[in-house]
Amino acid sequence: MIRKNPEVDLRAKYQKTFEIALIISLALIIVAFKFFPDVNPPAKIMKVEQETFSAEDIDVTKQENRPPPPPRPPIPIEAPSDEALDDVEIASSEMLASDDVAPPPPREEEDEVYFVAVEDLPEPVGGIAAIQAAVVYPEIAKRAGVEGTVYVEAYVDEGGNVTRTKIVKGIGAGCDEAAQAAISKTKFKPGKQRGKPVKVRMSIPIRFRLNK
Repeated sequence: MIRKNPEVDLRAKYQKTFEIALIISLALIIVAFKFFPDVNPPAKIMKVEQETFSAEDIDVTKQENRPPPPPRPPIPIEAPSDEALDDVEIASSEMLASDDVAPPPPREEEDEVYFVAVEDLPEPVGGIAAIQAAVVYPEIAKRAGVEGTVYVEAYVDEGGNVTRTKIVKGIGAGCDEAAQAAISKTKFKPGKQRGKPVKVRMSIPIRFRLNK
């Protein structure tokens, strides 16, 4: 039978080793609780004030029965008189064949077509200076010190005559009318498209300047 050497037998020292380890662990636990008592601090508890509501008694509204509105007064109606009405003669609305009927008004001619962009624009005889020389400065504009530029749209036909004018931008004080009058009495060289005279509408600036 083989016997173990008591010096190397671990089972013989097992009880003693266990007791020593247990004592050391308990000592460490005691030291830890002594020096570190609060390992996990308690969570903060927030206090929330509870709102109180007071219930009030509300009177139940009752709909009052309003009295009906008073009846409307009767509208007086004039009673027919016993007197007989005078006879009224009614003219006949029938048209007789012998009656003269006015002819219908003549049909207005459609607006004539005026070109805006052509190869050769109309040119005033004597140039723009001739138009400026024909302008009569209104007295009311002189007294009021009105100055500026009036833009007039002129309609020039194939013969170089101004058929009508229209103010595009005016300055008032009689200057608009003076500019239209000066352009209307100016003779133009007619505008041409492919060598043929055509009707053209163009914008012409007329300046009004006071001599200071």
